[in-house]
Amino acid sequence: MAAPAACTRFSDNYDLKEELGKGAFSVVRRCVQKSTGLEFAAKIINTKKLSARDFQKLEREARICRKLQHPNIVRLHDSIQEENFHYLVFDLVTGGELFEDIVAREFYSEADASHCIQQILESVNHCHTNGVVHRDLKPENLLLASKAKGAAVKLADFGLAIEVQGEQHAWFGFAGTPGYLSPEVLKKEPYGKPVDIWACGVILYILLVGYPPFWDEDQHRLYAQIKAGAYDYPSPEWDTVTPEAKNLINQMLTVNPSKRITASEALKHPWICQRERVASVVHRQETVDCLKKFNARRKLKGAILTTMLATRNFSKSGRSIITKKGDGSQVKGSTDSSTTLEDDDVKARKQEVIKMTEQLLEAINVGDYEAYTKICDPHLTAFEPEALGNLVEGMDFHKFYFDNVVGKNCKAVNTTILNPTVHLLGDDAACIAYVRLTQYMDKQGAAHSSQCEETRIWHKRDNKWQNVHFHRSSNSPPFTFAPSAHK
Repeated sequence: MAAPAACTRFSDNYDLKEELGKGAFSVVRRCVQKSTGLEFAAKIINTKKLSARDFQKLEREARICRKLQHPNIVRLHDSIQEENFHYLVFDLVTGGELFEDIVAREFYSEADASHCIQQILESVNHCHTNGVVHRDLKPENLLLASKAKGAAVKLADFGLAIEVQGEQHAWFGFAGTPGYLSPEVLKKEPYGKPVDIWACGVILYILLVGYPPFWDEDQHRLYAQIKAGAYDYPSPEWDTVTPEAKNLINQMLTVNPSKRITASEALKHPWICQRERVASVVHRQETVDCLKKFNARRKLKGAILTTMLATRNFSKSGRSIITKKGDGSQVKGSTDSSTTLEDDDVKARKQEVIKMTEQLLEAINVGDYEAYTKICDPHLTAFEPEALGNLVEGMDFHKFYFDNVVGKNCKAVNTTILNPTVHLLGDDAACIAYVRLTQYMDKQGAAHSSQCEETRIWHKRDNKWQNVHFHRSSNSPPFTFAPSAHK
């Protein structure tokens, strides 16, 4: 006899209970599985309110969570898509945040901190082994399975997580939380798994003394500290921390990501795997006291910012906040170091497109056809004035100008992009429109300038942007630097 068709509707399988949390597009509620009586947490997303990009992020989060099954990761048990709602059914974790639990303990030592970071590293190592980078490791995402003593630490919230191939490093966009961002992300360099280890180093530092290694109310100064790896171990609180603990932090907070310790290597560090012999077991009351203040500051700023943020998984911004003083004047506060910034990405991705356009124009200026071909799709289409209004396809038309015109009629060329406007078309396509101002010296030493309007379409393949189409308004440069054309 054929097996009965599986129920797919959420209400066929689960009973909804009280609300546990809320975001702009989602609500989290306790639910009970009808067939077993087991309790779970259901994240219910209103898909009617999602943009196509946000829907892609939701699908990515579900896909990533499905393949991560580890005792130290909040597990996704079910994913159900209905007409206007998507249900993600997770473990119900009832122990609250790890950092809140620590300050409620009667005893807390360096050895306890070692056990905490070991569990965090186990979860990160599992992610990295499965080609996942979390990108948002911070105290708010470290939960406890239950309120029982010794409950497991669980890594939560994979809304910013990405999938990578092996040890791949690429620019995946500006995402994370200010105080936990790695130098390579802040420098907008290619990055990968090491960003999670940097965040673990920040978390370990806090676990040991109750305050972060990098801190400034001004975000620019905070980022400068991080990029320089400028942290220290002040007296007297660090005097009682073992050298082995500091050694592990140093290896995690190594500015060069290629020299940073990996999760699997960190798990073999003596301070982790030989904690009974290496880590101090003296109670750290000063750490607990500082951590209470750190938690209070996080919660206060988090509450202020809640009204300004979409749910953590979708289109987060929150660069600065404006509050009114009693006299009616406005005070602009810096971004809180516990608030996730996703995609400053929109801003960063637009800058990326502008940067690629500038690189392409520079290749034209210097006559570097090889660099030009790396930036352009082999089947590049173009409406070139020189083509007399016809659509040109492929590189042969352009190669002729590189071989015979570019650099032949002038001594020096400078190109400036004016008023660039970028439209992002999903995750992997963009359109840029701009005015192109070209200045050059002819071979007689006379200065000339000209301008034209250009539009370019970019497509991202294998994390590399390629120009697939452009349209230019007039027969001024790129290629024809003939002075007579501009007299």
